Amino acid sequence: MEKQTIKVGIAGSGFAASFHYKCYEGIPGVKVEAVYSKTEEHREEFARKREIVSCKSLQELIHLTDVVDLCVPGYLHEPFSIEVLKSGKHVIVEKPFTGYYGPPGEKNFLGNKFSKEVMLKEALTSADRILDAETQSKGNIFYAENWVYAPAIQKEVEILKETKGQILWALGEESHSGSHSDAYAVWSQSGGGSVVGKGCHPLTPILYLKRLEGELRNGKAIKPATVSCRTHEITRNPKFIDAGFLRTKYHDIEDYAQIHVVFDDGMIADVFASEIVMGGVKNWLEIIANNHHTYCNLSCTNAVKLYNPREDQLKNTYIVEKIGTKQGWSFPSPDEDWMFGYPQELNDFIDCILTGKSPQANSNLARDVIAVLYSAYVSAEKKGLEVKIPGR
Repeated sequence: MEKQTIKVGIAGSGFAASFHYKCYEGIPGVKVEAVYSKTEEHREEFARKREIVSCKSLQELIHLTDVVDLCVPGYLHEPFSIEVLKSGKHVIVEKPFTGYYGPPGEKNFLGNKFSKEVMLKEALTSADRILDAETQSKGNIFYAENWVYAPAIQKEVEILKETKGQILWALGEESHSGSHSDAYAVWSQSGGGSVVGKGCHPLTPILYLKRLEGELRNGKAIKPATVSCRTHEITRNPKFIDAGFLRTKYHDIEDYAQIHVVFDDGMIADVFASEIVMGGVKNWLEIIANNHHTYCNLSCTNAVKLYNPREDQLKNTYIVEKIGTKQGWSFPSPDEDWMFGYPQELNDFIDCILTGKSPQANSNLARDVIAVLYSAYVSAEKKGLEVKIPGR
């Protein structure tokens, strides 16, 4: 019997599209068939380098493929997802799942000055429209939060299943010296700053693990109940001294966030996210349970430890993301994509398409993440007041 080949279409032609394509190359039975991007020059170049079809429309991409992988800005996630699902095809949605990007046509929109209550309502309405489209479709949503699939996190999944532990306190962080994306600095394109762009990463596996814990013990997911949050615009503070090592050109987003979540079983989580940390990406998660304690380090692992006395002699060698300098001591990652879970998440999605199984990172998890993040913005607007997280 001939093995089925899954045809993938990529929407987008930037950084995310490139490393997703690279990951697909290592998955048996998968063929990246085509790419679509609104920017013709980028689309044609992406297709030419990889000898795939360049599509002039999203509908053309959908027609040629079994699943569409959305590597586009967040404000396009809802319309693109719904269009794919209405065609009966599967869709892979990058994080953030959706969000709030300002009133349509409003050129002077400033996210840091706009009502966060309105943002929360509109972001959840957007998420629910996507989930409703999935319910009415033959296709499924796969939420591309790679942290869920990172080997360190998956080891904690294994430990949790074996020990049936109760997670008392979960902590996590993603921080670095600032996104390389121009769009990230503008709320109308990114949907928010550190809360959404960085906080979503450690938050998602925490929500996943608490959900899994509840299902293992009681057959019912443990859900986030309340959140409190503080955000700051550190690099736009008049007293900030710019030494030239951090990104500072943010239009209307925060560059620091601290999020505290209380779950419906009374247990807690703390998430830190920022754009003000040098020396590479800080990606870590800590689980303090009633019967075990796990520290999951996704970056700056010491599998390789390097001392380089001269910067220029490694000008063509990749060390790790956001390292800043290659001189002195560093910890090169042997396979950064693998450590961050990118190949594993796409492998899971393809396997689910072939077998009909449900992915670990599904649309309901994605919706919970949006509910927490935008409720956190409501709390931050109220100087850290505890806010109830809306359910569905």
